[in-house]
Amino acid sequence: MPPSAMLLGSDILLRDQKNILKGKRVGILGHQASLDSKGRHILDLLIGAKEWKVTTLFGPEHGLTTQAQDMEPVSSGVHKPTGLPIYSLYGHSEKELKPTEEMFSNIDTLVIDLQDIGARYYTYIWTTTMCMEVATQFKKEVIVLDRSNPINGITVEGELNEKGYTSFVGLHPLPVRHAMTIGEMAKYVNDIDDIGCDLTVIPMEGWRREWYWEETGLKWINPSPNMRSPMQAILYPGLCLLEGTNISEGRGTDFPFEIFGAPFVEPNDVMDELREQKIGGLEMEPVAFTPTMQKWAGKSCKGVRFKITDREIFRPYVAGLAVIAALYNLYHDKGFKWRVEAYEFIEDIPAIDLLTGGTTVRQGLEKHLPLQELLEWVGEPSSQFLRQRKPYLLY
Repeated sequence: MPPSAMLLGSDILLRDQKNILKGKRVGILGHQASLDSKGRHILDLLIGAKEWKVTTLFGPEHGLTTQAQDMEPVSSGVHKPTGLPIYSLYGHSEKELKPTEEMFSNIDTLVIDLQDIGARYYTYIWTTTMCMEVATQFKKEVIVLDRSNPINGITVEGELNEKGYTSFVGLHPLPVRHAMTIGEMAKYVNDIDDIGCDLTVIPMEGWRREWYWEETGLKWINPSPNMRSPMQAILYPGLCLLEGTNISEGRGTDFPFEIFGAPFVEPNDVMDELREQKIGGLEMEPVAFTPTMQKWAGKSCKGVRFKITDREIFRPYVAGLAVIAALYNLYHDKGFKWRVEAYEFIEDIPAIDLLTGGTTVRQGLEKHLPLQELLEWVGEPSSQFLRQRKPYLLY
């Protein structure tokens, strides 16, 4: 089937399944990437319909308009074009990540239309999960409009996060790169964690699991401020690990998750270390940059830029672990530090442990274990997960 024939869950809802909204009070959880295959926004598609009434809007991390930066609180308010209330599901505390009874009081059905990235750290699957939990509690329906996994639906990387290392970058055990769509993930978590939500997933039509974003024929719309291209989405499961350190992951530049560095980094030394690991499908080049915000804002940094040459063999999580290992080995006594500030509202667990899902990576590096030995522990996906997810795959 050619890419032009691919339809998203929002397309199928309005073509075939309008009746499930008939007579309902409807809430919408979306963002700027909530477009159908013709580029129409979910708000424009659903608001004003005679068959149902949209009463309430919700925004995930980054907000309904996707303007806020990562971990930046967003306030609730009023959607000026329509006068509808907008409730933020990313506020100033962990408690504010979850909708309240009041927020759900004027809806019968919550329609969720969010573009995920395919990595455990990306928070939209967890906002969806929390909405499902609250919907169960207050007997509301949830409809998830499915969207493609932009980094394919086949390749799984990384072990599950361990018990005790749950957070908004991993509320439930999941590999770093899970190779599921947001609809499949909703069905999976609903069953595996016994949430019991009255859940309907409206699948896509024409999507193939082996596809990357470009093969869908859809236009890329940033699902978050620093997710600006399909290549950055592929790199994200690896270079997001740098959020657990004082090394810039490129935020505040035009190339987030493509470049990394710090004032004390020597690019050639880092590239020499990485070449020894023989990471397939990757080219590297030295880079100089000055972030305009966040880590090292206004400071001249040196580092490395990644370019994917063969995404079929490139493994972002392995590459990310190799980057962390190289930087730790070179600079652990020359400027490299683990993040100690609160991360996604968690203060008592290091950010790197939340991201990797346990202490294995951090403690292994601190003991100077070889990267290949570390990868034997954390590089391969859980066979149990691969078995468990099979019944929930829609494509």
